[in-house]
Amino acid sequence: MDLMDLMDHAELLPLVTRAGHAAAALAVVLLIAAAGRAAARGLRQPEVIGEITAGLLAGPAVIALIGRDGFDALLPRPVFDILRFVATAGLILFLVGLAHHLATGEGRPARRATAWVTAGALVPPLLSGVLLAGWILAGDDAAARGGAPLPAFLLMTAVAMSITAVPVMARILADRGMTSSAPGRLALNAAIAIDSVGWLLLTIAISLGAGDAAGTLHSVRALLAGACCALAIRRLLLTRAARVLCVRRPGATAVLLGGAAMAVAFGMEHMGMTAILGAAMTGLAIPGGADAPWGGAVERVSRFGRALAPAFFVVTGVTVLSEAFGSAPWALIVLAVVLGCAGKGLGGYLGARLGGQPPGVALRVGVLVNARGLTELIALQAGHEAGILSAPLVLALVVMALATTALTGPLLNVLDVLDRRQSRRIAPDTRRDAVPIPLTTRQKASESGAR
Repeated sequence: MDLMDLMDHAELLPLVTRAGHAAAALAVVLLIAAAGRAAARGLRQPEVIGEITAGLLAGPAVIALIGRDGFDALLPRPVFDILRFVATAGLILFLVGLAHHLATGEGRPARRATAWVTAGALVPPLLSGVLLAGWILAGDDAAARGGAPLPAFLLMTAVAMSITAVPVMARILADRGMTSSAPGRLALNAAIAIDSVGWLLLTIAISLGAGDAAGTLHSVRALLAGACCALAIRRLLLTRAARVLCVRRPGATAVLLGGAAMAVAFGMEHMGMTAILGAAMTGLAIPGGADAPWGGAVERVSRFGRALAPAFFVVTGVTVLSEAFGSAPWALIVLAVVLGCAGKGLGGYLGARLGGQPPGVALRVGVLVNARGLTELIALQAGHEAGILSAPLVLALVVMALATTALTGPLLNVLDVLDRRQSRRIAPDTRRDAVPIPLTTRQKASESGAR
């Protein structure tokens, strides 16, 4: 073995050591996520709530116990960077399935009702976000305000308050057997429309965050490049050869789709935009429809990304929450939760009522659209990476996202109990008001009918 071989071997060993260290850290993260899911089941909450909460709090909890220096020794920067890359890759793959679902949602209820619920669950939350941003500006809180341009800050805060979690809502509806119910279908389809508008507004906010004409032009170029790549992927997937490959080799097709999504996403990130938008564009570009064979491959890609999502929660907790805990005022957190619940809950209820839905359905719609979950965290991460949302504001909005999502199940249980009580009250009154038919009368009617 010559000197060059020894040098190559010496350089290879640290890489192997870091990869093994990162794999061990990822295994610990997945165990933490499993514990969070188990705790959520015990509390009768959706599993994703426990997974998100455990992942977000894991890093700050360790830092609080052993200090920042101890944490850096336990998880050195090179290893943490590998974990961050894995988290971003998992998020990209998961978003491919989410965006594809947004583009191909089926089983839509009446357009009028969906339009009203969409407007009710979108416009008031956007206004509540503007109110939250106005409160921060009026208080002259430099830490919460950050240094982003005012238009980007206002729009990003408004978008963050208006997001609805389609995947979390879908899991809640499935767990409760509400997928085919009127409030379930109405809320889910409205959430798909809301998040589609939300991604567009998020793109605009990040572009505005550049702050100058040159930066905005650079962002537009990145968006155009991503759009061209997504269009090329769509044209390729519409060919007969691609369809045949998907039918015969769904596993290989899933790998190719995932690779294409990561190439577009990281390419856009390299050009100055967030990788999240590249993943969303790729998912939206995948053809849908009843005769499209891509559903299985997309599901595999999204499932693999979903398995890696806990790493995203841990990275978010370490990079954002650990630096924000000491500086986020409680008044900001409380106001974010109150405005979040009021904007989505009341807006969704009023939208459903204006759309012709009865009060019971409207109440459930308001509760369902108030769930923000993972989609909110993705939007917050994009805003934070773009330098638009400060760490204290991200912390307040993370608490708001967890609170509104955790309230969904208990509030639906309360509505179910109230419905049962009302049914029991109505049933005896109905029986008292009914006039019993004497037996002799029945007999006479039967004999008359027989004759």
